[in-house]
Amino acid sequence: MISRDSIVALSSGRLPAGVAVIRISGPQTRFVVETICGGMVKDRAAVLRRLRAPDGTVLDSGLVVFFPGPASFTGEDVAEFHVHGGRAVVARMLETIAGFDGVRHAEPGEFTRRAFLNGKVDLVETEALADLVNAETEAQRRFAIQNAEGAQSELYLGWRRRLIHARAMIEAEIDFADEDDVPGSVSDTVWSDVRMMIAEIDRHIAGFRAAEIIRDGFEVVILGAPNAGKSSLFNTLARRDAAIVTDEPGTTRDLLEVTLDLQGLRVRLTDTAGLRDAPGRIEAIGIEKARAKADRADLLLLLQDLADPRDVGPMPAAIPALRVGTKLDLLEGQAAADAAGNYDLVISVLGGIGVEALLAEIGQRAAGAAGSAGDILPSRLRHIELLGETNRHLLRATSDQAVGQELRAEELRLAADRLGRIVGAVDVEDLLDVIFSQFCIGK
Repeated sequence: MISRDSIVALSSGRLPAGVAVIRISGPQTRFVVETICGGMVKDRAAVLRRLRAPDGTVLDSGLVVFFPGPASFTGEDVAEFHVHGGRAVVARMLETIAGFDGVRHAEPGEFTRRAFLNGKVDLVETEALADLVNAETEAQRRFAIQNAEGAQSELYLGWRRRLIHARAMIEAEIDFADEDDVPGSVSDTVWSDVRMMIAEIDRHIAGFRAAEIIRDGFEVVILGAPNAGKSSLFNTLARRDAAIVTDEPGTTRDLLEVTLDLQGLRVRLTDTAGLRDAPGRIEAIGIEKARAKADRADLLLLLQDLADPRDVGPMPAAIPALRVGTKLDLLEGQAAADAAGNYDLVISVLGGIGVEALLAEIGQRAAGAAGSAGDILPSRLRHIELLGETNRHLLRATSDQAVGQELRAEELRLAADRLGRIVGAVDVEDLLDVIFSQFCIGK
């Protein structure tokens, strides 16, 4: 699918910069390159050219690369101009290129949209490219690269091919039972494979929380009584004075959040109001927010002052927690050793004791929750919804054996359709292709 107009945009980062990359895609690309460069350049080779406007005005000198379609990112003719990254240079280049007939400024995401429409990437790979551009941690980068290279798409398309094959077998058994070329009684094998697929999809869906942790972050919430050292620890981990620290209880009344990068994973750390009875009205709102945040956490840090341990009431039982004793520097000798035995970790922010061990433990917990490197995980809620619909159709097909094979085959079709919608590849001809390749129906 080739668009009738061409699009141009700055494809590199914020200006000013050492180099700016201006990309053009569409049927006018070759003409634009010939005009600005004073002649055509070699395909797929970076060539240094003096760049001129149609009236002969010199715009800049830079590298030009031409990618002929369909072997390009968008599937159309594509060119890149690597010019000096000054605002005036880029503005004039964009103005000049957009001034050609049939060329306009690109809309957000339009290059990738054309790549999808021209079959260069599917929907899942398109989403992965967006994740790759936005990746801030090593785990996010690895996750996006894996999906951009098609691992997730191949998993869904593999399930879809199995369902198309299963439906082909069932319908062949229904319609061509008298033909010698059609294997008899394939139902047991087909439905056994479908039940196996249901379990595989369920396991895949269960990995969504790990994908959310990679994409959005591992939620760590600090809880404790007033003056338990929460804000001091928060500032130490944030490496800045993000929270007010005083001896006066109740100074933290709202949620404070900072993002850490631990073992290549994004970790969101939240400081909360001190938990206590009979607070003031405003402080009570902060405590309510703290408990609500704790209910949504992946890990709780329950802090207690070793010299003055105070209970803060029940914690969410379903959320993993680390009991952390603070202000170890206030205890000495045997008293410190005895106190340490009651906690998972003991720390002293002032003395720099135990903080690195705490960070390492948080990083290990986050890595465990994010799963193993290389795991294929669903990366969008859209995928989860369609996978859930897929399994509902498969469950109906396998559980309701009283209905005819025709209705059960229809459930297989609906399930395969949902998988096709995930990657954006729903082709009604697939079923016929399988039938004709498997059986000599037209003999």
